[in-house]
Amino acid sequence: MVAKAVNVVFCWHMHQPYYREGLDGDFQLPWVYLHGIKDYTDMAAHLENHPGVRLVVNFAPILLQQLQDYDQQLDNYLKNGKSMDDPMLNLLAGTSPIPKDSDARVELIKHCQRCYAPKMIEPWPAFNRLVTWVNRLLEQEEAGIPVELAYLDDQYFVDLLVWYHLAWLGHSVKQNKTAQRLLKKGNIYNSKDRLELMELINDCLSNIIPRYKKLSDKGQIELAMTPFGHPIIPLLTDFANMRCATPDAPAPAADSYPGGVERATWHMEYGFNIFKQAFGLKPHGIWLSEGGVSPDAFRLLDDHGITWTASGEAVWHNSCQLAGFDEQHFSDKRSLFIPYQYQDCSNNIYFRDDGLSDLIGFEYSKWDPKDAAANFTHNLENIAKYLGDEADQHVVSIILDGENAWEYFDDNGYHFLDTLYESLESSDLINTTTFADANSKLKPINIDRFCSGSWVYGSFSTWIGHEEKNRAWELLVHAKEAYDEVIQSLSAKKRHKAELQLAICEGSDWFWWFGDHNPSESVVSFDKLYRTQLGKLYEFLGREKPEELNKPISRGGGNAENAGTMLRNVE
Repeated sequence: MVAKAVNVVFCWHMHQPYYREGLDGDFQLPWVYLHGIKDYTDMAAHLENHPGVRLVVNFAPILLQQLQDYDQQLDNYLKNGKSMDDPMLNLLAGTSPIPKDSDARVELIKHCQRCYAPKMIEPWPAFNRLVTWVNRLLEQEEAGIPVELAYLDDQYFVDLLVWYHLAWLGHSVKQNKTAQRLLKKGNIYNSKDRLELMELINDCLSNIIPRYKKLSDKGQIELAMTPFGHPIIPLLTDFANMRCATPDAPAPAADSYPGGVERATWHMEYGFNIFKQAFGLKPHGIWLSEGGVSPDAFRLLDDHGITWTASGEAVWHNSCQLAGFDEQHFSDKRSLFIPYQYQDCSNNIYFRDDGLSDLIGFEYSKWDPKDAAANFTHNLENIAKYLGDEADQHVVSIILDGENAWEYFDDNGYHFLDTLYESLESSDLINTTTFADANSKLKPINIDRFCSGSWVYGSFSTWIGHEEKNRAWELLVHAKEAYDEVIQSLSAKKRHKAELQLAICEGSDWFWWFGDHNPSESVVSFDKLYRTQLGKLYEFLGREKPEELNKPISRGGGNAENAGTMLRNVE
């Protein structure tokens, strides 16, 4: 038996929640532009360097909107000197002065260390000296020894800000002449240096969407999307969708999310508008937020002409059991590597290989990059050999976060991905492709019963079924009830603002962070911003903000791997 090449689809999912306070307030967290200058830029560069690799890149429209927002603000700053709506960028640019207050200085020092220090601070001696020295001062203060940070001159904080942003530059960006000069200079950065760094940041952000569009236009990548605000569609449509995978979990006090089906449709259609504005096309496929799928979600996709979606391996296993497939069907991964169709729906459902995806997300950062790439390629070639002359009728789906894993690799994962893409291009047993192309080649299996769930554990337990997560849903339900009472009485302009603000509140990320699993600093930040967003919604509706929004929902306290931004698919 001669092995044929197995189809392999990498799907890199890019998303960030909405970080502005309300629709047009300051950005409360900087992750959109920081991931923009690091991960979205580097991931495009890898594809440009390896034209033989084909794959899927999935964007959440709410991320696209924020990238365009930053692009406009940076352009306005560079042309007109206008300050931006991001406090960190204003400090870097000098449009906001270095704070004199000691508490504000402590916050700035901590903010400039929000990254994985072993890979992003410690490799740079000048940056490491800046933070090591000041951290010793802060340790003295915590021990009861007074420290006057006000005595530090502004130059210290300018250097700290410059280094923080240099550390966040992607590996490909660090090769730029400006970046190289600033990295070598090391300290005593002046206004010219800061301006050039701002120009470099602007260049990165302004080119992200055009670069991916060009890759799509030449057929190297398939662009896909997630519904606009990144909501968990099956939970919007029916809280009962949590029951198949977690039948005994506590649910929110409300029976359902009011008007959830209409809201799910809104997120789909508004997402299409944003996506088409950015890329000039409607996507063939949708990675429903967090791979959250359900029978009613499949029908929603059908209604909008979507030809594929995807979810996690545990959803596949649970659904095969529910549908009555025999044990061999789901103990043999052959049937994982085939698309499925639910009843009479026409969209194909692909399932993530959890083990392979998690190797990239969690394990390979600890390996030598060449060894890791060789191991991954070897795993895929072994699958091809196992499938033999049927390999070309199967597809292995590698689906994961396209932005958060690389912080834990040397040089932002550059050496691993460069070597991996090179080995994929040269392998006779691996055919990198897209889900749209796989649709035209592979025959799906029909499944008449389906167990709703997400890529995480095959359930929705990351977003519902915990006391604090349920509390967050109840606050959202109350806000939606107020919205329904008022919305038709608002002017068209105010109605549109309220719709957008509600969409922000419906995003999945708020619920992800609540609970005792994640670190307190992140949980408190997201908790505060979520309650602020709900308060802004009441403001748009002309209603008084409920007192309950002044009380924290969750404080966290866990020590999650990778700071809680990603989860392994094991309980």
